[in-house]
Amino acid sequence: MKRKTVWKKLVGLTAACCLLTGLLTGCGASDAGSAAGDNGEVIVYNWGEYIDPDTLEMFESETGIRVIYDEFETNEIMYPKVEAGASQYDVICPSDYMIQKMIDNDLLQELDFDNLPNAKANIGAQYWEQSEQFDPGNRYSVPYCWGTVGILYNKTMVDEPVDSWSILWNEKYADNILMQDSVRDAFMVALKLNGCSMNSMDPDELAAARDLLIEQKPLVQAYVIDQVRDKMIGNEAALGVIYSGEAIYTQRENPDLEYVIPKEGTNVWIDSWVIPKNAPNPENAEKFIDFMCRPDIALLNFEYITYSTPNDAARELIEDEDIRNSSIAFPDLSQYENLETFTYLGEEGDGLYNEMWKEVKSR
Repeated sequence: MKRKTVWKKLVGLTAACCLLTGLLTGCGASDAGSAAGDNGEVIVYNWGEYIDPDTLEMFESETGIRVIYDEFETNEIMYPKVEAGASQYDVICPSDYMIQKMIDNDLLQELDFDNLPNAKANIGAQYWEQSEQFDPGNRYSVPYCWGTVGILYNKTMVDEPVDSWSILWNEKYADNILMQDSVRDAFMVALKLNGCSMNSMDPDELAAARDLLIEQKPLVQAYVIDQVRDKMIGNEAALGVIYSGEAIYTQRENPDLEYVIPKEGTNVWIDSWVIPKNAPNPENAEKFIDFMCRPDIALLNFEYITYSTPNDAARELIEDEDIRNSSIAFPDLSQYENLETFTYLGEEGDGLYNEMWKEVKSR
């Protein structure tokens, strides 16, 4: 993880400096011309530690296009920055429901798939079908990574079957439970446990989920994001809500850890590449996205970040048969019930969830 952390800091600093310089000089990103690279530049806004740095260098070397790279920690941090237009990006990697919100608010431009042959050829049909839930017609986004949300537990610290979200309310594990510091993920757990949709807008269902989270709070060691991975590897907690890609990495580092999808159902998520409407370099953005859909490049990214790739051609290149057929990385979703993808609930929905989340966190 040290290699990723160092890269994250260096790239984030470089990108911030480059973007700030453009703003202070009053020139747009595309004004940098050949000084940015033989064929200009592409400004990418992605999750932290969510790409193999070698692939960026390969893209620059093969295309002569300079990559300016910036990072965000959550969709909710990314969105207002893009909406305000203070910084212009060419390529962004939001999650499903946030893509829907960006489409609804006219922040994205339609993609020209004639310029994205690798995307058309290599992304599996099931992932395009999943994308239809938030991007009807698949007009604005190209799948990059996908996965599930489940429970990671330590076999040496948990002595009973783990198959339900309810174990996160077991007093036996007080101060040994990690929850995601995310309003939608936290409410997903409580809503699913109550047998409700994780996209519910029913005030009574949301109030019941809120009360359940408040009841759970004394048992929770911490509400965290990336730290779930590190704490579980270090045996600092018995149970944690985690993304499947992180679970793959943690198992490599600590063989006592197991990952399960609870029987009540969960979130099947997908993160995708999009091009903002105000992108200064849309042609380079298309080249970047298509490059990332090349099988060898998608394989490098999968091996680096351990999040499942929707690139079927890349999966076929995975040499380790256990990983290629992993039930965590590539689960057979047909064996699970009540799986859903987050949808955008509108400003009213955002406000309702956020208000109830504040009540949970303030107790």
